[in-house]
Amino acid sequence: MELKVLDKNEYENFVKNNPYKSHFLQSYDWGELAKNRRNLTPYYLGLVDNDDVKAATLLLKKTLPLGLCYLYAPRGFVLNFNDFEVLDKFTEEIVKFAKRKKAIYVKIDPDIIWKSENYKGEIKEGECKEKKIYNELLRLGFKHLGFTKNFETMQPRYTFRIDLSQDMEDIENHFSKTTKQRIAKSIKLKTKVEIGTEKDLPTFYHLMMLTEERKDFVSYNLDYYKTLYKLFNEDNKATLFLGKVDIEESLEVLKDNLNTVITKIDELPKENLSKSAKNKLKELSRQQESLNKEIAKYSTYLDEYGKEVTLSAHMILEYGDKAWVLYAGNHNILSETYVNYHTYYEHLKFCKNRGLKIYDQFGTIGDLSKDNPRLGLHEFKKKFGGDYIEFMGEFDYVIKPIYYLAFTKAVPLYRNMIKNRKKKELKDEIKRD
Repeated sequence: MELKVLDKNEYENFVKNNPYKSHFLQSYDWGELAKNRRNLTPYYLGLVDNDDVKAATLLLKKTLPLGLCYLYAPRGFVLNFNDFEVLDKFTEEIVKFAKRKKAIYVKIDPDIIWKSENYKGEIKEGECKEKKIYNELLRLGFKHLGFTKNFETMQPRYTFRIDLSQDMEDIENHFSKTTKQRIAKSIKLKTKVEIGTEKDLPTFYHLMMLTEERKDFVSYNLDYYKTLYKLFNEDNKATLFLGKVDIEESLEVLKDNLNTVITKIDELPKENLSKSAKNKLKELSRQQESLNKEIAKYSTYLDEYGKEVTLSAHMILEYGDKAWVLYAGNHNILSETYVNYHTYYEHLKFCKNRGLKIYDQFGTIGDLSKDNPRLGLHEFKKKFGGDYIEFMGEFDYVIKPIYYLAFTKAVPLYRNMIKNRKKKELKDEIKRD
């Protein structure tokens, strides 16, 4: 078995259809995106035995001063991790390759499940039940970076996944009660979800900016999303879902509801009300007041935004037999229409109808303390009833220990500086928009 650089067809034929570890972060397209928009160098490597590919990985090289670099295999490697002969040989060859590139270290974060819970909170057996893979990686010389709980790692260590082999009725039965109610309310308010095109990417980007400012994180510029969309639609599939509100139609629904409430009030006796009638009048009066406020608010939005406004824009990536909800941007108005819920519901059905096997909501937290600012994100995704997945985590194979120590101390400071600068740029861009 020897290590070879694979051409696009060789690489994709192995990775995309791999029964063990197919993942979009190991796709050829993701490597090209990293090259075009993140100034990283992709290597598409395979362990080959008489023209038979046994293992593969996308390695992204980040160039550093002094001719050094580090290498990262996002959600790599792609192989059967229980085949230790292949794992050991592939690791050996990757380390040789890294040394030739003057790499400080090689990072991997395999798509290997450490623990899984179903929607009831019942533990499901993961791939690491006996920790054999974990221990083998340590034996090979990898250093585990710990069981982190938030977004400290390159990729989220937790996610929610929905098994699309279930009937849609079973999937919906796992939704929380409030999720079902909010989807129903959103549909009743005449919200709609459409599939967008490349021309809708500026709208998507604007909603991403609003979300990032609200959630205190920073991602990418418009050109990044345009490149991603183009690359994945050449070979795989990137689908943009737009959740919209027709404000005029919603206003008509609210006015109809108000008329119904007024009619019910008029039907009540005017004098000598019983206790139950008084309670009913009190509740109907509350509904009337609430609907009047809603109608006033929607009328204001109609003047400001026009007949229709896009409130949610989500980008779904497909690779192999899986789909990931990679990016989701949402407006900060009309949240009571629950368009975000409706949009999730529609692209979940879309992925199910396309015959995909796994729907991954791509990222949540392990720290569920009440003061965690990302707990709301977690609770929202949890409501769709997927399995709560914990991955094994990051491993570094350290090649140059002294440089590695210096690099790992300096990089967090540098990244924090960049993050703060991008936050300022984001606020300035939103103000100009």
